[in-house]
Amino acid sequence: MAGTPIATANGTTKSVPLFLDGKEFHPAKSFPITSALTGRLIHNCASASVDDAAAAVESASRAFRTWRKVTPIKRRDILLRAAEVMQERREELVRYMNEETGGAVPWCNFNVDTATELIKDVAGRIATLEGSFPTTMDPNVSGIVMQEPYGVVLAIAPWNAPYILGVRSIVFPLAAGNTAVLKSSEMSPRVMWAIASVFHEAGLPAGVLNTIIHEPASAPAVTSALIANPLVRKVNFTGSTAVGRIIGRLAGEYLKPLVLELGGKASSIVWEDADLDLAAEQCALGSFMNAGQVCMCTERILVHKAIKPQFLEKLSAAIERIFGKGEAPVLVNAVAVEKNKKLVADATAKGASVVSGDANAQEAAKNRMRPVVLDKVTRDMDIYATESFGPTVSVFEIDTEEAAIEMTNDTDYGLTAAVFTEDLRRGLRLAREIESGAVHINGMTIHDESVLPHGGVKSSGFGRFNGSNGLREWVQTKTVTFRN
Repeated sequence: MAGTPIATANGTTKSVPLFLDGKEFHPAKSFPITSALTGRLIHNCASASVDDAAAAVESASRAFRTWRKVTPIKRRDILLRAAEVMQERREELVRYMNEETGGAVPWCNFNVDTATELIKDVAGRIATLEGSFPTTMDPNVSGIVMQEPYGVVLAIAPWNAPYILGVRSIVFPLAAGNTAVLKSSEMSPRVMWAIASVFHEAGLPAGVLNTIIHEPASAPAVTSALIANPLVRKVNFTGSTAVGRIIGRLAGEYLKPLVLELGGKASSIVWEDADLDLAAEQCALGSFMNAGQVCMCTERILVHKAIKPQFLEKLSAAIERIFGKGEAPVLVNAVAVEKNKKLVADATAKGASVVSGDANAQEAAKNRMRPVVLDKVTRDMDIYATESFGPTVSVFEIDTEEAAIEMTNDTDYGLTAAVFTEDLRRGLRLAREIESGAVHINGMTIHDESVLPHGGVKSSGFGRFNGSNGLREWVQTKTVTFRN
């Protein structure tokens, strides 16, 4: 399957298929996929129906009967081989992501590398899943607590870091003995096809991983049918908070447990004793990596008033050094650019000032936009509470730890945060008070690696990916007692 051409021999556009029962499947309907990088049609994509979704779940359910009994060592070996295949096909995989999402090549390479490391890390953790043999109240009765997989898992992954988030959504459930139906974003279907292709090339049995993609108009019907399907036992979703609420309501209606990793409004606190060069670089990267299209991106920078002028000067210089060369960064579509331009326009109309950048600059395409830094943002401005998910960041002046904590927590979100200070005690003191799934001291808000649990609080979701928690999310306990 490696390197399957996008076009057929006669030059007609080929449709990105679904994976069903270990084979590629082309349903009757398809829809066009336009490159965020070039604006041109790059391929068509299969559009699954409700019946196709049901077939994918039924296939995964059949496969679960045998996959759950596959030894941990065998599952480990398949995952390790998948990591090897992913690196062998690196150039191909990077091209798919670059073409579909417009992500810069270094960001695409980072995605492939991080996804590879994630697979290897999970493979090494499989053997850590174990039950227990507790002592019961009755000396004549013994008990065993087993850890068992749920069954079919519905995994829904987004487009912005598709290899990392697509792999993360399935590798923990598969490692724990579940089977999975991966529902791809319509913005990056070739990437999600490639993930399934990698795992099948590595020897994953038919039906253990099936993929579903559909045109946007079919999302409500297909998603509802998948969650309602009694064979689906657990759900994980990474994406916007708005859609996460819908997924959560549906899962609750059908009593399905779920893991949600949603949006964010991350703050970086820059204290007066911070290393300003480090803070400026990390805030620039944390704000504008992948054009700000990361849920962990810095959206607020809270700067101590004693060093604010110096910091802003260094921040502008860092942005120019890192992002100032060449064409403006690509966003996934023109709608994302318009959203950020409206946020800037609303803020400046209400008294905010632009420290760096020009939201009205004419770029090479409507879905390109350079970084913009705003100062003097207030609570009545839309950008104060709205997740921009783009290349805009707001700067605020603070002078006490209490003010920093209050503003950092003044949001519905709670995914990640950062504190820049040379006093570790202060950093830890602030970290304890910040309502967030993660706080990074002297590092940017974007920090996600396989050994660290990842997830949010409040409207940023619940449950945890990664780390030892990542596997435990995908097993449930069964108690067995017997008389001695």
